[in-house]
Amino acid sequence: MGSHRCGSTPSQAVLDNPAPFSASFSFEITFECLQPLSDDLEWKVLYVGSAEDTSHDQVLDEILVGPIPVGINKFVLQADAPDRSQIPEADVLGVTVVLVTCSYRNKEFVRVGYYVNNEYAEPYDEEKGPPLPLDINKVRRVVLSDKPRVTRFPIKWGDNDSEDEKQKAQQHEQGQAAQKEDNGRIMGGQMPTDEKEMSFDMEGREGRPEEDLDEDELSEEGFDMLSEDVDMKMDAGPPGPIAVAME
Repeated sequence: MGSHRCGSTPSQAVLDNPAPFSASFSFEITFECLQPLSDDLEWKVLYVGSAEDTSHDQVLDEILVGPIPVGINKFVLQADAPDRSQIPEADVLGVTVVLVTCSYRNKEFVRVGYYVNNEYAEPYDEEKGPPLPLDINKVRRVVLSDKPRVTRFPIKWGDNDSEDEKQKAQQHEQGQAAQKEDNGRIMGGQMPTDEKEMSFDMEGREGRPEEDLDEDELSEEGFDMLSEDVDMKMDAGPPGPIAVAME
């Protein structure tokens, strides 16, 4: 219950990279579960087929993993290559995005995005472009695995909303009591020195509303990544029961 069932943030390693365009994606995922989970975790791999049209986005794989034992867990998530016929000819080559997401009870709590560069393996005239129709067997996929963008979202991990609200109320009361105690000591000339004494609850102060993310929103995230002129960076976000640390 609460927001501390998993350690930090799951770690992912991209396997078999670089690879042919038609090869499967493989991600080695390691995560830590701090407290028992009642339900499975849902992992999803999505490929952004075009920055101009979200209808070309493809869900490459969607699996449930569980039951989840407390402790360190590791598995390999494999997903089929995107369907070439669903991608516009002009968007096959160049830079796009692949997303790996994880949800608990239909609530996404972590999303990892990678830039993907699809390049033609043989030399060609830059002015004319590669020979058409494009020979997909000569296209190589390179995932920029050293620059993932990690986004975490706060969700409710408890069995029901009332339990979560009760816990939040208790945390609020405890926080108010601790603040009054600290204020009293400050007024009396004593400053809090212990790190725990100076901590306070950040839950709910960052992130987004706790609602389901549909595929369109995931597509928008991919488009945002394509539009950014900066390196991907990790967004630590609030802690949760599952630890996902990127490698």
